[in-house]
Amino acid sequence: MVGMTLSLSSTAPRMSRAWVVLEASGAAAVCGITWLAWSLSGRGYFWPRWVWFGVATALTAEFLVRTVLGVRPGRRRWLASGRAASGLLAAVDVVVWLLSGGGFFWPMFIIVPLAGAVGAHTWIVGRLPNEREEELTERVGTLARSRQVALDGQAAELKRVERDLHDGTQARIVSLALTLGMAEDVIHKDPQAAARLLGEARSTASGALDDLRAVMQRIHPAVLSDRGLVPAVRALALDLALPVTVTGEFPPGLPPPVQSALYFAIAECLANVVKHSHATVAGVTFGADGSDLTVVVSDDGVGGADLTRGTGMRGIIHRLETVDARLDVASPRGGPTRATITLPATGSARSGTTEGVEREQ
Repeated sequence: MVGMTLSLSSTAPRMSRAWVVLEASGAAAVCGITWLAWSLSGRGYFWPRWVWFGVATALTAEFLVRTVLGVRPGRRRWLASGRAASGLLAAVDVVVWLLSGGGFFWPMFIIVPLAGAVGAHTWIVGRLPNEREEELTERVGTLARSRQVALDGQAAELKRVERDLHDGTQARIVSLALTLGMAEDVIHKDPQAAARLLGEARSTASGALDDLRAVMQRIHPAVLSDRGLVPAVRALALDLALPVTVTGEFPPGLPPPVQSALYFAIAECLANVVKHSHATVAGVTFGADGSDLTVVVSDDGVGGADLTRGTGMRGIIHRLETVDARLDVASPRGGPTRATITLPATGSARSGTTEGVEREQ
């Protein structure tokens, strides 16, 4: 049992050489002092062995604790701690039995139940799914859910684009065709009326172009493709009804689907600030938390933002899930509000495996 625990020692946190020397010196000093006291007190019963036994038990316990802490957190660490505690208790009982003169082997009444408990614990842990397997299963579930959300979002986006084109651009083009037809009919009879109709047709054509630009802007802003994420957010901030400060930078090379998802998530956060927060200023900060990339959208408004209310926040979360990003909101009553978007360094979107996401965008 102790052997099983000691086998984990290769993963234990390393002790500094100075600390090892200090502990060894302290233990040797205690043992030497007790031996000297026994010698000067007339010898007789060799009681220092109990002191030495206590010192050895304390050092062994410290070693086992360091060994257990070297095991990855989770059920394996709990198993290692159970083995270590059981092994130490069994070893202490056996040594006490030996030092007290042997005789009937009473430690078996403790060792047998401990061995049964450790064996049962080991069997249960062995039957449970591997932690890595659970992590992968959860990951697959998240990817499947985010893929379905992306497909649903794509279908809704196509319907919205179709509706915008039908209600806006198509109506203007039909009007343009009718106006040009009327101008054709009167161009020889009344040139002034024809010129007036052609002016109306020109205005209608300009309006249709504006509608097309608006639709394309909502699909994928041109500035995002031309200049990148941070300049696109700066351009977005200039059109808002309150001052927005954009600071920080992102490393170059983010895949277009990731930039698009982050851009529209930031845009939705800023839209919520304008509509609901009653803020006077807002800010967007690009940065990093270790190897993870972060975007913080903050405002000095009234606070009270809730991820569980409204479709806007849920839409942001679903959009970010498609690129392995997440949204955390801190918004106490009375403000301020901080919405933090985190893009993990280990996300598939940043590691280059973005083909599926790109198709879904």
